[in-house]
Amino acid sequence: MGRCMCPPGEGLRARSKPRSAVSGLQGAVPRRAPAFLRAPVTGALFCAALALPWTQPAAAQVVASRAHKAAATQNGKMFVEADQLVYDKDKNTVSAEGNARIYYQGKVLEADRIVYDRNSGRVYAQGHAKLSKPDGTTIYGDRFDLTKDLADGFVESLRANTAEQTYFSSPRAEIIASTTEVYEKGTYTACAVCADNPLKPPLWRVRAKRIVHKSEEKMIYYTDAWLEFVGVPVLWVPFFSSPDPTVTRKSGVLTPQYLDLSYAGPGVALPIFWAMAPNYDLTFTPSYFFNQGFFGSLQWRHELANGQYFIRATGIDEEDPGAFPDSPYGAGNQRLRGSLESAGEFSLDSFWKLGWDGTLLSDKFYLGDYRVANQSLAGNYISEAISTAYLVGQGDQGYFDLRGYHFEGLTANDLESQQPNVASLDYNKLFDVDPAKTEGVGGNVQLDFNFTSFNAAQASYQAVGATNLDSAYGLYDVCTTYTPGTTNANCLLRGIGGDYSRATADVSWQRKFVDPIGEVWTPFVFSRLNGQWLDLNTTDSSTFSSASGTSVISNAPQTNFVTSGTDGYAMPGGGFEYRYPILANTPVGSWVFEPIGQIIARPNNLLGSESLVNMDSQSLVFDTTNLFSWDKYSGYDRFETGTRANYGGEATWNFQNGGYANVTAGQSRQVAGTNSFATPDAANVGLSSGLDTPASDYVASFTLVPGPVLSFEAQGRFDQATLSPRRVDLDTNVNLGAWTGSVQFADYQAQPLIGYYVTREGLALSSKYQLNPNYFVQGNVTFDMSRQYYPPALIGYTNPGAFPIAALGAEVGYMNDCTTLTVSYSSVYQDYGSGGLQRNQTLLVELQLRTLGDIKYSQTADNGQSLDGIK
Repeated sequence: MGRCMCPPGEGLRARSKPRSAVSGLQGAVPRRAPAFLRAPVTGALFCAALALPWTQPAAAQVVASRAHKAAATQNGKMFVEADQLVYDKDKNTVSAEGNARIYYQGKVLEADRIVYDRNSGRVYAQGHAKLSKPDGTTIYGDRFDLTKDLADGFVESLRANTAEQTYFSSPRAEIIASTTEVYEKGTYTACAVCADNPLKPPLWRVRAKRIVHKSEEKMIYYTDAWLEFVGVPVLWVPFFSSPDPTVTRKSGVLTPQYLDLSYAGPGVALPIFWAMAPNYDLTFTPSYFFNQGFFGSLQWRHELANGQYFIRATGIDEEDPGAFPDSPYGAGNQRLRGSLESAGEFSLDSFWKLGWDGTLLSDKFYLGDYRVANQSLAGNYISEAISTAYLVGQGDQGYFDLRGYHFEGLTANDLESQQPNVASLDYNKLFDVDPAKTEGVGGNVQLDFNFTSFNAAQASYQAVGATNLDSAYGLYDVCTTYTPGTTNANCLLRGIGGDYSRATADVSWQRKFVDPIGEVWTPFVFSRLNGQWLDLNTTDSSTFSSASGTSVISNAPQTNFVTSGTDGYAMPGGGFEYRYPILANTPVGSWVFEPIGQIIARPNNLLGSESLVNMDSQSLVFDTTNLFSWDKYSGYDRFETGTRANYGGEATWNFQNGGYANVTAGQSRQVAGTNSFATPDAANVGLSSGLDTPASDYVASFTLVPGPVLSFEAQGRFDQATLSPRRVDLDTNVNLGAWTGSVQFADYQAQPLIGYYVTREGLALSSKYQLNPNYFVQGNVTFDMSRQYYPPALIGYTNPGAFPIAALGAEVGYMNDCTTLTVSYSSVYQDYGSGGLQRNQTLLVELQLRTLGDIKYSQTADNGQSLDGIK
């Protein structure tokens, strides 16, 4: 094979007779050239014939690797190699024949035959011809007609593959200055050619009279274009453009979206995106709803060296506000509606982060009415927007968290005056104690500090037993009566109206000892200091009136539950924990059995006084996860008293295939002193918890993971006298490859003393089946089995049976290398007050064409309305 590197200068004069590869290159190579360089005309002569303006010293070199040659040509040198190099004196052409290649400025031209016409200065390539560009694009063609620098020219029967797996084709295309390709009667797609049938049309492609790809602009322009699916034209546009496949963000008009909302009606949105700089952009989305008029959305995003943030504003001046439900079930006649949202986080250094996430709303129904994307938390029956700002520090053995919260309820049942503003400070630090410096004490000391401050304008109450709703709208719990000091109060105080602040400091020490036979002894001591300040607002009230009646929620009855003032207490304690892990190996695996015992001694009562306010410890679930906790309350407002023993055991079986099974069970017993769980606070927390009797309920959990196919978890609490289940959670997951599924079941016994007056039951099923690598179906259904126990007056209709659907979802989809198509439907019941649980339906169709854009269609129906064709 002839090889050469073309040096600078005017080139070498061609001779009429064949000569060796070193002809005209004095001293460049030995007088007799190696065999692979012998040819009728030298490769050097081909290069010389091009007479390119080189900038490097003259030399002829043999290059060993293609990568080396391609890299070297970046410096302005050209390499040519072929089985045979021929000069035709009559036609004044130089031909490279057989595996011919030209390397120049990162480009590689390959063909069975490459001809340079010295008269026209053109390079022609034919037979398995292709041009590889530095950006990874490969252009194939039946024939190339290029300038001698390979920068301009024409290609017949072109097929181009980019590095981003996109594809162009054209019967005739033009290359301009290496930066622009013009495809006459061209096509573009991101779908790969079918390997089994290359003639089969791709799933989608754009076929246009002309396609222009400008790589410097990173844009593709289409004229007189059709969008085809499996070869069938479905959409025509006279002109449009799209970013080329290398672009991740590009200014321009994004894909329009079609919406259909319950009260706003059908509408169209046209997002406009400005990539103003590599690190910030602006998106303006004007929308028009046929029933309500113009709706606007503006979003700013900014990324800095140490973090990022965004600001989004949306709003509308409604043309028909009367279409929405009247207050308090909806926004009523409010015309100007909108939202302002921002979130961001910045790293101050390797330990500290500062951030925020906030939402301001014109009204609590706005986000749901217009389906505005936001940071709010939502569920089937409860929805709220939580705004927060925080400063967080994280070290190797320390943690600092300072943050503030503002809550805004988003349903008709929520009173904004009852939503609290909260500020909190948490600090935790772990200290290792060196035994050598502490007379052998060792172990570790942990410091935990919390300060929390609440403020709300209106108290929040809940009835014990059946819900006591207002007579005006049937939305708000108006129960306010209470018999102090009793455990069968008529009402609970869920949230105070006024100001409440508390500071709590916990200090603890523990050390683990292992004796010669493997028993593990862990002694520990701790102390809590707690201070509380409460200033009740006893004057404010809310009155609700309608034709149905009048009801009042007043702050004054708070004094039946708690009183303003300052309280504080200290609570020291100590104890030890015992464990004895017993290990055994068997032919089918290994197992570990571990009996566990724990004794915790505290004074019989708090050393000081405690307010009965409970704002952060209202969630109390007794199970195996907190069986051996020193304090089983979830927050700082409550703390255990007296002496308590926790005992049980744990057994784990590890299978040889990597699976395992685990069983944990135990009980807790109040040995001496006051049982804090039997002492009611303003929310009755502790009662009906399974811990409020001298001997607690039994708790147990079981986990089975025999392999990657199946996992099963069960958690339960059982009556200490009859072993009847009081709380059961079951969770099963199955993975059979193409098919995955899960089943979740929960059954909680009624706890009327803490506001749950009926049994709570639920069943959730979900599944996904991958029909093949491209098609899938999935669905989920949730049954609110508790509703069969509700009184009909609450839910607005007769008993729905054992399996009423609370949420239903289904989705079918197709996905491949270039296309994603999904069709999904969801139906969720939401609480709208006296109207009961009403249906919220959504139908969403989304088509994503990789590199080209996406198309969305969304239709919703709320408050008992039905989607067209869906009942």
